[in-house]
Amino acid sequence: MSDKVLLVDDEPNVLQSMQRQLRKRFNVVTAESGNEALAVLKNKGPFAVIVSDMRMPGMDGVQLLTQVKDGFPDTVRIMLTGNADQQTATEAVNVGQIFRFLTKPCSAASLATSLALAVRQYKLVTAEKELLNKTVKGSITVMAELLSLANATAFSSGYRVKPLVKAIAQDLQLLNPWQYEVAALMSQIGCITLPGDILHKLQAGITLSDEEQRMYENHPKVGSRLIRKIPRLENVAAIIEHQLRSFDSSNGTEGQNEDVLLGAEILKVTIEYDLLRQQDFGHLQAIRHMREQTDTHNVEILDLLEKHKPAEVHSTIKNLSFKDIVPGMIAVEDVFAKNGTMLIPKDQEITWPVIQSLSNFEKHIGIIEPIRVRVAESAEEE
Repeated sequence: MSDKVLLVDDEPNVLQSMQRQLRKRFNVVTAESGNEALAVLKNKGPFAVIVSDMRMPGMDGVQLLTQVKDGFPDTVRIMLTGNADQQTATEAVNVGQIFRFLTKPCSAASLATSLALAVRQYKLVTAEKELLNKTVKGSITVMAELLSLANATAFSSGYRVKPLVKAIAQDLQLLNPWQYEVAALMSQIGCITLPGDILHKLQAGITLSDEEQRMYENHPKVGSRLIRKIPRLENVAAIIEHQLRSFDSSNGTEGQNEDVLLGAEILKVTIEYDLLRQQDFGHLQAIRHMREQTDTHNVEILDLLEKHKPAEVHSTIKNLSFKDIVPGMIAVEDVFAKNGTMLIPKDQEITWPVIQSLSNFEKHIGIIEPIRVRVAESAEEE
């Protein structure tokens, strides 16, 4: 009985009766008004199901369940009313997206059956989200980390912009935030087809030739085609495809939903910000530079990004040999093998797979030492 059910009715006797009938099968909580129900959902949630009476003073059932749909979309909604006219049913289903519409008097058996089906629906919805939020996102994270070993320059950007994308998505209270994080991680996957010189020029702030610029501007389409091969990542692929689109341009975006376009705008802002930071622009200096590009960036997203100034972490810069490198350290400078291969780009966190890759290079090719790293004081204390 871990999945909770919220019963809402302005008649205490009705609530008590339903609670007595259902308490052996369900974890029942009650509320006597719409406002009380919203407070309960906020403070005692999550709830699998809400059952609301239609006729209540102040906030009626349709108004309540519409707010529940917006604020607690996973909670399955059931309407219970003595008014069985078609108009009420239609309004309840269309506006509040009701799972079931039951009429009074409703037998305990009918209500229990509807609740059981609603709880099952809730479990299906949350299991789907769990799959996407943890399993898919976790798999993509592992893939991104492995790809970063093959092309550190291309994939390090995704790791750096992911926290910014996540923070902005939270500020905007976007649904399904996992898809924006995945889009950030995989945003540069199309860059694996580019010559390394193009990415090095970009990070150094060197102007690309016309041909190089065309090649670079094609990488989002390449990345989108690759990501579309993964089931349930259609929106992620679309966000990646439009990441270079100017804010004032609608070219190629016909039929795209607003979440996709907003995700692409978040990517564009954070990726360009990261590029400027790699060129040693300060936080506010980078924001000012981007504001000067009229109609290129979404100003609302720039405002949010400005608020997320990088935290000042107390750290120490150290010159270490490879054998002293541990996970959690940050590369202060690009790390190269002795044959010139870049192993870790500047500002990338050193993870366990990265250390395994370094170990292989150290044994067979050699690594240019010392390696300059930033070590947080908390990490040193450990």
